[in-house]
Amino acid sequence: MNLQTSLATALVLDDNGGTRRQIVSDLEQSGLFHKIMEAKDGLDGLSKVSVTLPDIILCDVEMPRLDGLKFLAAIRSKPETEHIPVMILTSSTDFGVKLKGLTDGARDFIHIPYDPQELAARTRLHLNTKRREEELRKKNQELELLSNKDSLTGAFNRRYLNHILTIELMRAARTDGQISVLMLDIDHFKKINDTFGHQAGDQVLKRITEEITASLRDYDLTFRYGGEEFVAMLPDISLHEARKVAQRICQKVHAVRFPDALANLQVSISIGVASFPGMDAGTAEELLEQADQALYRAKTNGRNQIA
Repeated sequence: MNLQTSLATALVLDDNGGTRRQIVSDLEQSGLFHKIMEAKDGLDGLSKVSVTLPDIILCDVEMPRLDGLKFLAAIRSKPETEHIPVMILTSSTDFGVKLKGLTDGARDFIHIPYDPQELAARTRLHLNTKRREEELRKKNQELELLSNKDSLTGAFNRRYLNHILTIELMRAARTDGQISVLMLDIDHFKKINDTFGHQAGDQVLKRITEEITASLRDYDLTFRYGGEEFVAMLPDISLHEARKVAQRICQKVHAVRFPDALANLQVSISIGVASFPGMDAGTAEELLEQADQALYRAKTNGRNQIA
């Protein structure tokens, strides 16, 4: 992404109307922006930011109601605005003010009167830096997501299950909510590997993962727990409702047909269901243990069933 293909949005804060309009005019001449917002002080600026997030902020220091440094602190305190570059424009020569501003997160200090070409050059520099930082954060988020997923099936992995289930249990306890988990195991999977080979087994794992995920709501999550075992996490669902979901998954998996060498293969699964609250399980480990015990009962009672 570059400035030629994506113009930016700016916010200019200054209680002096003449100075503010001059800054806006110079920024308009730079050709960097498709929208420039104005604010007369820090409180007015926070109101503008709450409606439209700017790509860059140019801010005076001395303003009524909320000055520039307090406005800067407010911007840096919120996750949605903490990465917006803030440039301080001031006629003050107080080095202490400049030092505090830079320490508190200002990207630049420009002395008024300024050179319009220098203002445009510095603004372009900070916009480009912001875009590179955004691209880097996006790539890091993608890498973090990949680190939480099973490479074969695309389901989330066991490490992420332990993390997110703990968070969801805390939320449920705090809001008097509920959460259910399904522990799923593909019946006689070793026989599939032994008969058709491990590549065919991988094909079965991927296809069954798709069926499990397709049977859930958008905000439910599927995890590969290990080998041929999976976990489905169902927030805001009771034990009774979770059993209905498990029945639907069993039916869909049993109806799956595979191509080529696996054309005659019919797969079934066993499922253990557990819910919070009501099953003497207050932690992620305890809830998963309850589901695992239920799965064990389903398997020992003949498989292809729910417990």
